[in-house]
Amino acid sequence: MKLAFILDQLDSIKIDKDSSFAMMREAAARGHQLFVMQQGDLVWKDKLMTGFSRKLTLTNQKDQKKGWYQYQEGLAKAIPLQEFDAVLMRKDPPFDVEYVYSTYLLELAEQQGAFVVNNPRSIRDHNEKLAIAKFDRFIPPTLVTRQELLIREFLDEHEDIVLKPLDGMGGASVFRVHSTDHNISVILEMLTHYSTRTIMAQRFLPEISQGDKRILLIAGEPVPFALARKPKPGETRGNLAAGGIGIAQPLSERDHEIANALGPQLYKQGLMLVGLDVIGDSLTEINVTSPTGMQEITNQTGFNVAGMMIDALERCVRDRLNG
Repeated sequence: MKLAFILDQLDSIKIDKDSSFAMMREAAARGHQLFVMQQGDLVWKDKLMTGFSRKLTLTNQKDQKKGWYQYQEGLAKAIPLQEFDAVLMRKDPPFDVEYVYSTYLLELAEQQGAFVVNNPRSIRDHNEKLAIAKFDRFIPPTLVTRQELLIREFLDEHEDIVLKPLDGMGGASVFRVHSTDHNISVILEMLTHYSTRTIMAQRFLPEISQGDKRILLIAGEPVPFALARKPKPGETRGNLAAGGIGIAQPLSERDHEIANALGPQLYKQGLMLVGLDVIGDSLTEINVTSPTGMQEITNQTGFNVAGMMIDALERCVRDRLNG
């Protein structure tokens, strides 16, 4: 297969943790060709969607400092996206207007025959915070609003809540607020920009002490192990970017219930790789942009998560070729 990855700057990728790297390494080991590009390399010209991409060879796959990749000689070439067997959109958030523009361009590529993972329209349709409202039987008490009065009433009701922006990542700008907190006014002013931006409030889940579980869905099927990201001392966020420690563990019965309910529905919408966030028994987020956690699970359990992903890609490409 010819696989094109849309990524951040390659030198910013941490090869000991990054899931995109794990997928590229697995694909290369199977003899597939790798190409890389960035958002700015997507171009619609003369009625054709192309990507200025470069062929990539993996070199020192265990030592980032020695350089883990090598480009094919020459300048990047504008290749029609439908010439790739699959185009993997793996640009990290924030999901800003440039990200939205990229999904529009990738949707045009799909109309010309490209196979894009994840489906660009479905990425737009599934805000990673708000998408849980589609599966409300699994979520904790939740409020989405920009109105300060409603948030204060929600706080009075639940006494201990979490506030977060709808476009954040890695635990950025996530606040835990108690009913006795003297900083509630300034926190609300900052997060809502004086009631001009919508945010999410959720009842605080004490089960976070046991980990914010990342459950990976691949082609509608759950990886059998979750990555429980436990907060560091004095912290309430389990995100690895916020200093959390990831511990792989088998899925619980409730984890399976949530994954089996969401997996097939999300896959039907073209979301091949999804990261569910579950605290205790409650679904808190649905990550569809660039879910991670593959390497941590594989390193701790021996289960080849990237292999499961490339297996799924190979099946999909084969099915497309066979009509």
